[in-house]
Amino acid sequence: MIEDNAENLFPGFEALWIGTPTGRWFARAGGPADAPALLLLHGFPQTHAMWHRIAPALATHHRVICLDLKGYGWSDAPGSAADHSAYAKRTMGREIADVMERIGHVRFALAGHDRGARVAYRLALDEPGRIERLALLDIVPTAIQWERIAASPETNPHWPFLAKPAPEPERVIGGDPDAYFEGLLREWTGTHDLSAFAPAALELYRQGWNVPERIHAMCEDYRAGGPDGPDRAADQADLTDGKTLPMPVLVLASSDYLDKDKPESALAVWRRTFAPGATGRTIASGHFLAEENPTETLAALTAFFRV
Repeated sequence: MIEDNAENLFPGFEALWIGTPTGRWFARAGGPADAPALLLLHGFPQTHAMWHRIAPALATHHRVICLDLKGYGWSDAPGSAADHSAYAKRTMGREIADVMERIGHVRFALAGHDRGARVAYRLALDEPGRIERLALLDIVPTAIQWERIAASPETNPHWPFLAKPAPEPERVIGGDPDAYFEGLLREWTGTHDLSAFAPAALELYRQGWNVPERIHAMCEDYRAGGPDGPDRAADQADLTDGKTLPMPVLVLASSDYLDKDKPESALAVWRRTFAPGATGRTIASGHFLAEENPTETLAALTAFFRV
């Protein structure tokens, strides 16, 4: 059974269903109950399962919570208003802070990959007192991402496509979701195939992206981060104000995706924008660091979070 396979990806972890006024969230939690909390947020088009190769080891010294983002995996996928505010990273950050409080963690360490990292840094900017340490995997700030797309329109064409008004992207993707999303996974890995993904994890990803409401939610996620969306506006406002992240920040970037053929590394971008004191490194990997190169990714996260 798929559920059994999912549980086998996280030995010793428990399944959590967390009800909130804005919807129900799903997470897996493992590690000592009294250990420092570490929240892991996944990216697009995946689920909490992307952490399965490193979460059990991190749980040796932390209470690790692997959460499905709103609209992804098994968390609720509510609709959104015309301004896409339900999927704004500021909104999602506030909701996730509430989720963490409901399971007993007011302050916690936080690591995010891809879309999860966008929620993570927005939460850390908005409510820095909650976040003890912050790790950002394979992104640059949303405002900078759009500068890169404007300078090189061939850069990440899925961004402007998914940010198009409904229902165009939903209709195109809905014709064959597996072909669309698996095509992206292949394109973004270092090997350009699906060999990096455990079959059970890949099946969980397929479960999510074959549901029309979740396809719509993923598009709303990108619309919120679109050229005129609330995520970019929040970044621009904070950059203008000179706001920075006060907590220790680790930036991990992929050699074969984010940092490939770029004139400026991801670490350099973060240092000149929101995280002037950031440390970081490039991981030999495609975009999916925790699955393609779990050994180096785990070593970097362990050294950063075990202080």
